[in-house]
Amino acid sequence: MFFSFAVYSARLAVSQSRQQKAVLALRETESRFRLLFAANPHPMWVVDLETLKFLEVNDAAVRRYGYAREEFLSMRLTQIRPPDEVPKLLDNLADEAGIREFGVWKHRCKDGALVSVEIHAEPLDFAGRPAMLVLSQDLTERQKLEEQLRQSQKMEAVGTLAGGIAHDFNNLLTVIKGYSCLVMDRVKEDEQLAREVGQIEKAAEKAATLTRQLLAFSRRQVLQPRNINVNNIVASVQNMLRRVIGENIEIVNQFAADLGTVRADPSQIEQVILNLAVNARDAMPGGGKLTFRTSNAVLDDAFAREHIGLRPGRYVLLEVVDAGHGMDEETQRHIFEPFFTTKEVGRGTGLGLSTVYGIVKQSDGYIAVESGIAQGTTFRIYFPRVDQALSEGDPNESGTRRVGFETILLVEDEEVVRQLANRILVTSGYKVLLAENGQEAERICIEYDGVIQLLITDVVMPGMSGRDLVQKIAGKRPGMKVLYISGYTEQVLQETDIRSGVGFLEKPFSPAGLQRRVREVLEGRIIPSSAAWSGGSST
Repeated sequence: MFFSFAVYSARLAVSQSRQQKAVLALRETESRFRLLFAANPHPMWVVDLETLKFLEVNDAAVRRYGYAREEFLSMRLTQIRPPDEVPKLLDNLADEAGIREFGVWKHRCKDGALVSVEIHAEPLDFAGRPAMLVLSQDLTERQKLEEQLRQSQKMEAVGTLAGGIAHDFNNLLTVIKGYSCLVMDRVKEDEQLAREVGQIEKAAEKAATLTRQLLAFSRRQVLQPRNINVNNIVASVQNMLRRVIGENIEIVNQFAADLGTVRADPSQIEQVILNLAVNARDAMPGGGKLTFRTSNAVLDDAFAREHIGLRPGRYVLLEVVDAGHGMDEETQRHIFEPFFTTKEVGRGTGLGLSTVYGIVKQSDGYIAVESGIAQGTTFRIYFPRVDQALSEGDPNESGTRRVGFETILLVEDEEVVRQLANRILVTSGYKVLLAENGQEAERICIEYDGVIQLLITDVVMPGMSGRDLVQKIAGKRPGMKVLYISGYTEQVLQETDIRSGVGFLEKPFSPAGLQRRVREVLEGRIIPSSAAWSGGSST
């Protein structure tokens, strides 16, 4: 009897010990769960599957959705879902397999904002009641980055198309502009004919402006970068800005005194400022305030991750702020696309902001826009900062003579452009050897006995590019200088050395522009290629 009682007591003690260990283990598990639940950076909650009431929420849910914990615990799950999604939610919960599913849903915050979230849900027993543990992952930032990437890829594709179109048009415009200049010289005495030819020149100039804007958007301009202070550039164009935007708009400058140096083409930065000012003017038809603000900025990895195409580092920030009618989100998604405009027909080409975008991107910068209806618009442009001294003033191009006697090898696959350039050069006193392609030019270099002082070649040609041609004949004609011509390419200046007498001339060019650039290369005085249009049609 006593022995049996002793055995029973021992077994009871073991059972109680195991039970106590199980209770302690359960408490420890529950403690770990609560710790993970409370500390999770993503919103989490427990919902009663029968009533759909919130039974527990963590701090992340309180912060993200804006409801106090007490408010959450008095609400049902359906109250944070848009009405049109509630039926689908109830259908999912009716099927236990649906409880374990995850998917993308819309949730409504306390302030009414709708956010996209990815839901992960698992059934569990909560204090004896069937419940569901839910983790909500905010997709807002991820979707924002995905949209930025899609937009960047679209802009890249459109830019490639725009650049190709501009290149083809520039060949045609070179011929129209060039021959109209030559005709003008012959009909100056006939007032009526001169006026009609002048209209052709004006139309060609307008078309050339459009192609230059397309090239700016597609980042295929030939830039002449210099070390500049953005404050100085903004200040230098303000007299012109006041004439452009009108007297009813006040210009306010907020310049950083210690602003860093950036490397960019000053004429192109002026174009950026002008285009943004015109955009601001159109947004403030009744007048207002236009603010230019500069500062130094250091962007970290976190900021760069949120802005596709932006690298961390030191920047100079230029902000252009207007007090206009602002833009909705849909408009903001398209404002940098070429030919997109909200203006009425005839009030603009839709290339102003796309030109800004292309110039900034080609300058290794980044542009962002912040706007809202009736809240004005802020454009923020980040230019990489450089630790270099400011560049000296531009070289003086005055006094360049436009005639010569040297021998020039002209290589151009477009016959009409080749014949135009040949006529301009021959009438300027040069001896011209013509080649339709790189292979023919190479043959001429081998067979011609005389000295060839200058090679003028198109950049992009079938079979052999201008760059390849120069490399092939460099050894045969070591003293020959080179002038590239093309409808576009920024790579020319990157791939060649202007200190060795290599120049570049953009299409469309005028007769005066070609004459001047030829002399500059022959005499070793390379100056910014944008000057090729100055001088008009005079010879």
